[in-house]
Amino acid sequence: MNATGIHAQRHIRAAALAHYFEVADAAGLNPQPLLRRAGLSRRMLVDPEQRIPLAAALQLLEESAEASGLADFGLRMAQARRLSDLGALSLLLTHLPSLRAVLQTLIHSRQLVGGTLALAMVETGKSTAIREELVGPAAARSRQATELALGVLFRLCADLPGQRWNPQSVNFRHAAPADIHRHRQLFDCRLKFGSEFNGIVCATADLDRPNALADPVLAAYARRLVDVPGDAGEDSLAQTVRKVLYVQLPLGRTSIEQVAQGLGLHVRTLQRQLSADRVAFSELVNEVRRDLALRYMAQPEHSLTRVAELLGYGQLSSFTRWFISQFQETPSEWRRRI
Repeated sequence: MNATGIHAQRHIRAAALAHYFEVADAAGLNPQPLLRRAGLSRRMLVDPEQRIPLAAALQLLEESAEASGLADFGLRMAQARRLSDLGALSLLLTHLPSLRAVLQTLIHSRQLVGGTLALAMVETGKSTAIREELVGPAAARSRQATELALGVLFRLCADLPGQRWNPQSVNFRHAAPADIHRHRQLFDCRLKFGSEFNGIVCATADLDRPNALADPVLAAYARRLVDVPGDAGEDSLAQTVRKVLYVQLPLGRTSIEQVAQGLGLHVRTLQRQLSADRVAFSELVNEVRRDLALRYMAQPEHSLTRVAELLGYGQLSSFTRWFISQFQETPSEWRRRI
């Protein structure tokens, strides 16, 4: 099982930290000591294709926010983003037939999502939630990374020419900061803090409105430029399954059949490929459940019964037994301790 890479260090492209120096300079922040502590350098961040450790990027964001006194540091980086920052991917997105096609492309795009961000659309009648979840325990503690990711997605969709982008709400799992002026300025829609998920909710009908600027010829050309083989280690099957589970587990969709369906694979194919990599599907589910349990438990507005439901348990007693087996204390004891 150790061969699965579950605990391997994850990396992101430096492009994820685009405009970091711009925001730091505007804040009068000297980034050099922060970069050194994180094991990074200016040269590493200047090259958008440079792979950097996720933990180092998260540390840099959180310490930069603290050192600058800007609780909205990540949002400022998102606000500085432009569609053109995506290069050939921006050409492809501009000429896709609908917003749904744009989001489906982003879900499968390593250039935007990579191996550290789970992105999915969840339709519930007239509304659709575009859920984002940062993968891994360290990412869950980074408010800056969460707000940066949501801000980038929002700006990207808002900047697309020919598309109608009129979201109903932006949802954050974390609590509201003292000052939400920049949140209101950037998102310009209802803000929901302390939500059960990170993401954006929009009208389902808006996803299928035709893009008047769509050009299938240009889209096909751009897709050839974008579909360049990536780093296989960053896009392993185990990591792909893990990303699906981060979004589907709170919705009760945790069976291997449901995950295989989401990946467009036959169940036996998924089982065979995981077995070849010496990965147990049940252990991937348990790993994601452990991480999400700590995220939900850290939100006091969620009762223990609600946390149990979000983790797929119909009875609080079943959740309690599982929690004790994983963390050697009851959920109530854990909450009292923190």
